[in-house]
Parts: sequence; C-alpha cells; structure tokens
Amino acid sequence: MKTKLLVLFLSCSFISLVYGQSKRSLFDFDYAQFAYDSTSNYVELYYSLNQSALAPQMVDGGKYVESILKITIADTSADKPVVDKEWLLKQPVDANDSLQNKSLVGQLAFVVPNGKYKCTVQVKDKFNEKNEKTIYDKLIVNPYSVDSLAVSDIQLSSRIVPNSTDKKSMFYKNTFEVTPIPTAVFGETVPAVFYYYEVYEKEKTQSSSPFMLYTTITNSKGKILYSNAKKITRNVASRAEVGVVPINKYPTDAYNLKIAVLDSVNNYGIGSTKRFFVYNPSVKSVDTMTSAEAKVLSSSFGVLSSEECDDLFAKSKYIALPAEIEQYNKLTDLNAKRGFLYQFWQKRDTDPSTPQNEYYQEYMKRVDESNKRFSSMVRTGWKTDRGRVLIMYGEPSEIDRYPNQDNTKPYIIWKYNDIEGGVEFDFADMNGFSDYELVSSTKRGEIYDANWQSRISAN
Repeated sequence: MKTKLLVLFLSCSFISLVYGQSKRSLFDFDYAQFAYDSTSNYVELYYSLNQSALAPQMVDGGKYVESILKITIADTSADKPVVDKEWLLKQPVDANDSLQNKSLVGQLAFVVPNGKYKCTVQVKDKFNEKNEKTIYDKLIVNPYSVDSLAVSDIQLSSRIVPNSTDKKSMFYKNTFEVTPIPTAVFGETVPAVFYYYEVYEKEKTQSSSPFMLYTTITNSKGKILYSNAKKITRNVASRAEVGVVPINKYPTDAYNLKIAVLDSVNNYGIGSTKRFFVYNPSVKSVDTMTSAEAKVLSSSFGVLSSEECDDLFAKSKYIALPAEIEQYNKLTDLNAKRGFLYQFWQKRDTDPSTPQNEYYQEYMKRVDESNKRFSSMVRTGWKTDRGRVLIMYGEPSEIDRYPNQDNTKPYIIWKYNDIEGGVEFDFADMNGFSDYELVSSTKRGEIYDANWQSRISAN
C-alpha cells in the first residue's frame, strides 16, 4: 500500500454516491494516518464534492462540472509547507443525468514527517470562483513505529470489497478496495458502517497468547449499541482489519466507533476512535448499556473470569483500603467484580491523559518480578514479605546480605534512601527454607522491633 513517494496522487477519477441529502455544503473532507517509517506517517485525505453545488458548463462540446482543489499542509513550528499543491477536478455531466444528491468522491495520499501541522483544504468552482469553501484542521503526526503496539486511525467507508483484484483503483490497499465516506454520515441510503484500520506490533515476544481486539459503538450519551470481541495472533508486524455494522435501526444521533487492542501479557492496551453520524428519522431512540459499562467492557478487566478477578484483587490488596477490601469481598456477580477492578485501578492512574495506566503496569511488573525472584516451596513470590515490599516500594537503593553469620540466622537488609529520609527493611530466614520474613522496619506503618537482631540469634 505504501509507495515511497513524497507525495502520491492517487488519480483524479471519481465515483458517484447517492447520500439522500438534498442540501449539502460544497465539499467535505476527512483523513486517516497509517504507519510508514520511523520518521513519517502515511496520511490519506478523502474528499467529497457536491455536484449540485457546482455550475455545469459546455467544454469542448460536452457539459462538465470543474473545480479546483488546493491542499496545504504547513509545519506550525516553521510555518513551512510540506505539501502545497492544487488539482483540477473535471467530471462530465450526462444530459439525462441529474446532479441532485450526487457526490464526487476521491482520495489523495502524502508522506508527512513527524510534527505538528495546519492543514488547509480549499475547493473553488472553476466557473464561479465566488463559489468556494475552505476548511482548516490540525494534523499531529507521531510515527507509529516508535510504539511496541499501535493502532492506526480508523477510515470510515461506504463500501469495502475484500480480495479485490483492481490494484489500479485509488481506493485499493492491502487486498481491500475501501471507498471512503468523507461526510461520515450514514442512514437510510447508507445503512451500514464499513471501517478499515491497521494494527502494528513492533516488538516480538516469546508469548503465544493472542491479543484481544474489541469493537464498540456508543451514542452521544455514552450508551453502547454494538460490541464485539475477537482474538488476533501476536508477532505479526502489521495487519489490516475491516468490519461492518448495520445501522439501519440506529436513531438519528452522533456516534463513536472505538477499536481497542489489549495485550494481557504485558498489561498494555491501545485504541483508536472515530466519530460518525446517523440520520434515520423513522427510528426511535433507545438506550442500552451505560458509558461506564462500555469502558469496562473495552478494558483488560472486561475479559477476566471470576477466578482471575479474585486473583488480581488478592495481588492488589497491598494498596487497597479496608473499605475497598470489604466491598470486594461482598461481590458475587462477575461484571460487578470487573467493574470494581476497573474503577480501583482508574483511581490510581498517575496520568489519565494517556491510554495506558502506567501505575497499574508498573505494579503488575513488580508482581511478576517478585514471582521470579522470591518464589519458594513455601509461598509464591508476590505473597512473600520481600515480594510485598518490592511491589509496594520498588527496588531498594542498597541491599546488605548476611548469609553465613556464626551467631545469627541468615538475614538481609534493604535500604530505601528516598523514602521518609531513609528507611530500612530487615528480613531473616527464620525457618531455613530461604523464605525470608520481615522482622523489623523503620518505615512508618510497618512492623518495628528494636530487638530484632536478638530474635534471629542462632543460639
């Protein structure tokens, strides 16, 4: 799909689509970004011109509508355009053909480097230059290749043809022919939302566990009208995904289509959202699932079994409040447990502006590290005292080990220089099974025993 040209113009041919709207603006446009290389993204721009808003003229013995399309993409930091081009769009008009309700749909593509841009799209009627429209938009390009797991923008479509053989079509990519719908308006005459996006995985893992891919559609009130989940294999550098959702029974409203890909192995998720509109005046509004339920469903907690919920909360108890522990212990419904865990970790998210919960990811990494380093015949690593301290406070600044003392049992001292001006945790192998117990700590709230060294005496 990606041809290495600075600017690629994918033809000036058009297709005609009937949208069922008698009055529309001169043109609409939309765009979607896809991976290209480590420094740039591949930006596709889709446009739709309303033929009935153009003035037909006789040209070379035939009747035509002609317009001038100009696109500028300028770097906001340098005020320098990376794209500054215009095209003449010419379409014959059949004498027996009405222009009413028809649009000329086309597509352009550009390779745009990392940065922030102002995008200007202008259309003028060649035969009436006073008939013009300009749309401004912001464009932020962050190359997908820097992420270990990423999802492209979602391209809305009025039709997708799988296994297409028409590679010359301007809408052909990755074996699909994807016809854009720049207006993003669906309804009685476009009764299904087709969509295309790409999933990228840059880092290979040893795990064979699949990713979970979730698709949801919510209305303007946050209610779910559609949800779907499926598994996709990992260790695939790039994949194209398509879908279709019938919307003939959706009431007139604005909707959000959300794609979420979740990696349960690395406790990481990423998503993409696209807004669209439905005009169905004959359909009455009906609400279903709440916005809160939608968020849980599309999160990593939405696929946990009851046993997995219980196990996760057991590992979370180190930072849970007594009231939270009491509340969870009363839950019996699976969805209630999932919702509790979602809210529990959302409240502790240190940076809600990012799609991932960094605090949760770090916490679970510490759980895994505890299991690797401290598991024994007696207990799993996260259940040990050293595991708990590592999970709660992270790696110590210093570790003093005393494994072979003549007069005491083996013991270890962990020192944290950045906590409360400096604290230490003292662990001893009281039973001889290398299951070191916490015998004392100077950290507030932890067990403290001024005579702990006498307790670990070998005599």
